[in-house]
Parts: sequence; C-alpha cells; structure tokens
Amino acid sequence: MKSTYVIGHKNPDTDSVCSAICYAYLKNKLTGEEYIPCRAGEINSETAFVLDHFNVEAPELIESLEPTIADVQFRRVDGVSATITLRRAWEHMRDENIQTVPILTKRGKIKGILTLGDQARYYMEDQDAGSLSKAKPKYSDIADTLRGEVVVGNPDAPFNKGKVVVAAANPDVMEEFINENDMVILGNRYESQLCAIEMKASCLIVCLDAKVSKTIAKLADEAGCTVIVTPLDTYTCSKLINQSVPVGHIMRKDGIITFSLDDTVADVRATVSKLRVRYFPIMDNDGKYVGMMSQRNLLDIDRRRVILVDHNEKGQAVDGIRSAEVVEVIDHHRIDSVETMNPIYFRNQPLGCTATIITLMFRENDIEIEPTVAGLLCSAIISDTLMFRSPTCTSVDESVARSLAEKAGINIEEYALAMFNAGSRLGKKTPEEIFHIDCKAFKAEKQRITISQVTSVSSKELSKVKDKMLPYMEELLPASGADMLFMMLTNIFDESTELLFVGQGAKGVVQAAFEQECTDNSVILPKVVSRKKQVIGPLIEAIELL
Repeated sequence: MKSTYVIGHKNPDTDSVCSAICYAYLKNKLTGEEYIPCRAGEINSETAFVLDHFNVEAPELIESLEPTIADVQFRRVDGVSATITLRRAWEHMRDENIQTVPILTKRGKIKGILTLGDQARYYMEDQDAGSLSKAKPKYSDIADTLRGEVVVGNPDAPFNKGKVVVAAANPDVMEEFINENDMVILGNRYESQLCAIEMKASCLIVCLDAKVSKTIAKLADEAGCTVIVTPLDTYTCSKLINQSVPVGHIMRKDGIITFSLDDTVADVRATVSKLRVRYFPIMDNDGKYVGMMSQRNLLDIDRRRVILVDHNEKGQAVDGIRSAEVVEVIDHHRIDSVETMNPIYFRNQPLGCTATIITLMFRENDIEIEPTVAGLLCSAIISDTLMFRSPTCTSVDESVARSLAEKAGINIEEYALAMFNAGSRLGKKTPEEIFHIDCKAFKAEKQRITISQVTSVSSKELSKVKDKMLPYMEELLPASGADMLFMMLTNIFDESTELLFVGQGAKGVVQAAFEQECTDNSVILPKVVSRKKQVIGPLIEAIELL
C-alpha cells in the first residue's frame, strides 16, 4: 500500500505542523495504513517550543511534490564488476532480460556501461589473433569461458602476450607459425603438445577433455606454460575464446548519462527526449548505483498521495501540488481552487483552528487522544486563536482546548504565555526569517498579495521589528512575485496590529479596506488580530473594487 503524506501550508505555523502530526496519527489508527506527517517549510520558534515541550520530532520536510526518479518504477537490477568476462556479463543480461548493464567499482560507483550493441560490435569487428592478449584475461577466466579447468600453471596469471593459434597441422608445420608466448588450441597429440612447449607457448588449450600426460604436465610446468583442459572441440574453442575478454576492455567509459533519485521527472524527460539512449543508470544521494531506468519507465509514474491540512489554496501549498493526488482536505479557511482528479473527503468548518476539527474527528471515531497528541492539538488551538482572543475563536475551540489541556496535563494560561514568549524572540532573527515565520500568498483579480504575520507580547519588540522590516519588504518586493506585500505586527495582549505595506497602490488599498488614514507605509488597527477573519477579506475586497 502506498504511503500518504499529510502536510500543511508553506511557512508552517503551529497549527499546520501539529495538525499534520495528529491527523496522520488518527488516520494510522483508523486504517492501519501508513500516513506520514510532513511540513512544507522550516519550523518557527513557537512550534519548536511546542515540539520540544512534548518531546516530538519535527515532521519530514518536503520542499516539492514534483515526481522524482524515486517515484518511477525503474529496474533495480544488479551491476557487475569490470573484471567479469563477456560470457558472464551476457548470462547476467540474459537472465535479467536487460540490454544494458552498469559496470561498477567496489564502492558501487559507475565505472562504465555495457550494452548488447557493444558486445555485438566487438564480435562483428575483425579481431586479429593478437586481440585476446590485449584484453589481458586471466587463465581462470579463459578456462571458465571454455567450461574447462587449469591443470598446470597459475590460474590468476594473465594472458598478456602473444596470439591465439589453432594447431591443426603436424609439428613440422607448427614450428613455422607458433611464436613465443602464443596460446595454442590443440588436441590430444603428444607431438603437437610437446612442439608447442618447445616453441615457448605461454598456454596450451587441450580440447575434447583429452588427458594430459605426466610428462607433458611436467615439461609445461618447468617451461612456465599454462595448460587448460576443456571438453569443447577446437572449432568451438576458437569461436568462444574471445568471450573470456573482461568487460572492462570494451565497456563505454565516456559520456555516460546518469540520474539521481532526487532528479525531477520533468527535468529528466527534457534531457532524455533529445537522446537516442534507451537505458540510464540511477544513483542514490551518495552517488552509488541503485538501478536502471528506460525512457518507457517515465510514462508510468506513481503520483504521491497527499492530505492537505490547514489550507486548500494552491498558492499556499507545497511546490508541485499539481503533480500529486490530493485525497483529503481538512481546513478552516476560505475555500479556493485546489483541483482534484476524483471526488475526495473535504472537511471545512468555520472554527478557529484546524486542530479543533481534528479533535472532533477523534471523538467522532471514538479514538482515545493520548496526552502527547492532546498537547499538540491544544498548542495549535492556543496559537491560532491567540489564546481565545482572535475573532475566529468560537466557543467550540475554547471548550476543546481546555479539555485537551487537562488531558495533556498543562495549565493553559501559563503554558500559553511560555509558548508565545518562545515565538516572540524576534530580536536575533534576520528580516528574511521574520517575514517568513508565518507568510501566506493570496490572489485577488489579477493582483497577487502576500501577507505575513508575527505575534508578540511586547510592543517594544514589535517596534524594533518594524524598523528593519519595511526596508526589507521594499527590497523583497521585486523578486517576490507579488504586487503588494503586507506584514501584520500583532500584539497579543493589546489585541492590536500594526499593518505594514509596500507596493504600488498598497496605501490606497489599505485605506479603502479599513477606512483609516495611513502613514506612508503603516497603519494601526485596534482590535485586529486575525489575518484570516479581519485582514484578508477587507484587503481582497478593496483590491477588487479599486
């Protein structure tokens, strides 16, 4: 069964992360299948405090759902060593029904490639009698190829000089064409064997399993001549002997195109479409070979199954969401345009937090909420409702949170203060880090806007943040892809927000949205703490009217 990823929005907040963890836990309990909690960005300080408090690991980081080579059904076929013979390589390719085999180092790295075409080319090209010694095969490999055995000499020694000769003539004629270091294929004739040894041949291949006399064996050993006995006849030996060549001799070493498990399918398709190569080695993150992929494999890709929590807008979803199969959405925001191939389970309720919805689902399915899970769900509700101060907070949110706090064994007021203080440590963060702590993108008409929000219990801290955020926002705007950037500096205890803004027409939009006079780049909004309920709607409506 395929795994399903449970993931929140980009720039994840506490609700996004905790809801992913807890909903994956619930789905695992209900189905027995594998649901993996994930996140689409770095953990902020507040969420890090929560996870540390309850001793929970951060979910897996997924930067994109674009299908990668890891999602492709490629062949996980073994590679071979450069020292094996062509015969053994062919048998491996035949048994695995493959046409390309990678040649590997001892550490599993790619050393070369061998195809059926390479083998055919080697056989079809004219190989002279001296070509075998150029490949330097070991005598043991020659014996293996000829289905024989080395009866005299060192099996691991290489045949690296001379030519291959078939001794079909009588000894008088043999003396004219056998030279020192040659390999001689012959039969059981004592005179021919003795002649080859006297001519200083480096190896005798005795065919048809003919017995080698003790005298010949002794003379060959004294002369340093290897003797191989094979059941094959001379014709078959001469035909097969070039199969003892090590694959490293004919493999292709240059221009080998490999891909990584992390390479996106789109990038790989763009590359291979221009090539006339059928098979490509696939490497892991350490550069070690894991399998072979054909161009046909790129047609059959497993789309990743995904459950979205705490969002349903494409602009807020992890990159590559269009390539994934969205199977569920659990959210409490406005409904946007995430498209699905099939009907899905979509649950959207006007509550202050996604974690509240998930808690209700635990209860509906009669699944016990463990203390750690209760702590995560409670933390998410406290965060999203600003400890019940946000206008998005309902009586259901507060009731659920207090019940979860009791299960988790925390004092909700003391814990909330500690959590907000942890998240408010903004002084040491860069403007980039601060802006992306909780940042969401929206679209209205033809305008794209981004709204960031940071919260604090200190007005002094927020004032310092303002001084460095406006210059950063001006610098960020051209490369952000947005027409306007907004940032909410929200004081939790004062229940107010200073809204910063940059971009052409942003000041007019803010004045129309909140009916307040603005300075050049900011406006104070009393009793405004919720981006979802108090800021997004008025801004989008003002953009559409202007």
